[in-house]
Amino acid sequence: MLVSNTGTWMQDVGAGWLMTSLAPTPVMVALVQAATALPVFFLAIPSGALADIVDRRHYLIGVQFWMMAMALLLGLLTLAGATTAWTLLACTFALGVGSAMMMPAWASIIPELVPRTDLQSAVALNAMGMNVARAIGPAVAGVIIAAMGPGAVFLLNALSFVGVIAVLAAWRREPRPSTLAGERFFGALRAGLRYARHAPPLQRVLVRGVAFYAFASANWALLPLIVRHELGRGAETYGIFVACIGAGAVVGALLLPRLRARVSRDLVVAGATVLFALVTLVLAWSRDVLVLGAAMLAMGAAWISVMSSLMMATQIALPDWVRARGLALFWSFFMGGMAGGSAFWGHVADSAGMPLALTVAAAGLLPGILLARRLSVGRHDGLDLAPSMHWPTPVLAEDLEEDRGPVMVTVEYRIDPARTAEFVRAMSRLRRVRLRDGAYFWQIFTDAESPARATECFLVDSWLEHLRQHERVTFADREVQERARAFHIGEKPPRVRHLIAPRRDPGS
Repeated sequence: MLVSNTGTWMQDVGAGWLMTSLAPTPVMVALVQAATALPVFFLAIPSGALADIVDRRHYLIGVQFWMMAMALLLGLLTLAGATTAWTLLACTFALGVGSAMMMPAWASIIPELVPRTDLQSAVALNAMGMNVARAIGPAVAGVIIAAMGPGAVFLLNALSFVGVIAVLAAWRREPRPSTLAGERFFGALRAGLRYARHAPPLQRVLVRGVAFYAFASANWALLPLIVRHELGRGAETYGIFVACIGAGAVVGALLLPRLRARVSRDLVVAGATVLFALVTLVLAWSRDVLVLGAAMLAMGAAWISVMSSLMMATQIALPDWVRARGLALFWSFFMGGMAGGSAFWGHVADSAGMPLALTVAAAGLLPGILLARRLSVGRHDGLDLAPSMHWPTPVLAEDLEEDRGPVMVTVEYRIDPARTAEFVRAMSRLRRVRLRDGAYFWQIFTDAESPARATECFLVDSWLEHLRQHERVTFADREVQERARAFHIGEKPPRVRHLIAPRRDPGS
């Protein structure tokens, strides 16, 4: 991936620089960034569903071949002098489609390669590798563009995918054991969205991410124009600036573990956001190359601090069965903010000038810091999302087809009527677990004739979906369930019933 990411950063520099020759307007240059980000915004969630239900190794190999073909096509067209502004955007969009298909699957294999205790180090190492590539790729691209033009950069990017394909082909991935039938695509898609709807830890990360990326995108979108038109410099300077961002990110990744040992993840994100806003102001108003180079180093450190912290928070917030879908949402929100922000800041710069656009973007970063107290991304670090498998297997009178449904599950509790309000509050947390893992209806009922009797009721689409709930429940969920069941009084445990709708007679 280090080699492949180096090629990708060379590609980004080449595409951005080529557009400044083909259509040198702020809007068209910003659209290069948007063409990379928009496919991720639209396709990341479907690709996350695919990555959770197919063999990720084969899936990733196919995606690498697609990206290699698109980079090769753009390189050959550019060398032949046949690339127009819209051809460049189309090929960039096609490469963005490949990135959209790859990102959730690639991020989701990290927990398969290392134990949970090493996950944070693995995420940081992965981010460091990306940013080493960010330091190397742009600098190399600037030299190659100056010597041979952007076409050669695109061909080298195509070559860089060969190594990834070879490594993936050599990896022997162990299959995940399950006695249940695999999820279908649309069902997996619905399950992923349903999980996100009822998972506050994931929601907090997504909101915090959008609050940062929508404004931080201004720096990435307008940097090529700052170099070319405000500084009057060439591709070498642009490449060096982006390399400085990468070098700063490597330093930030090295310092981040020590920083995280002393302060919370929320404080790291808040501090890095302030630093990024200051860098944006420097980029807006300074035209000293050395000052801007130092600012790019700080920008890289701030960027990796926010990105790595939010990515780690996302990984921790997701159990294995929905990991790729949750990470896909993260990438979708990230790229949506980058794409929308890039296009927006390009229009603002076109009409009001780049200094003013960057100043407004810097000011927009600061209110997001206020979200830290209400939307903490470090609150769920201690959750154990490993499968607990503590639900007993239902004892059935007869074998059931997996597609039978809907299924109504009832759990009957006996409680102290004086503690009904406390019981309902405890059950509200269990409600999120039921809905998140497969239920489409949940309610708690109390008996009008016997206030000591309370019945929890939830509905799922099919018997198979209910069996999946058995596999999805985690140790953290078990703690929530035990706190609710602590209100139950009596020697026997709460009574659980499974009620299944009869098959409808076709002739009725």
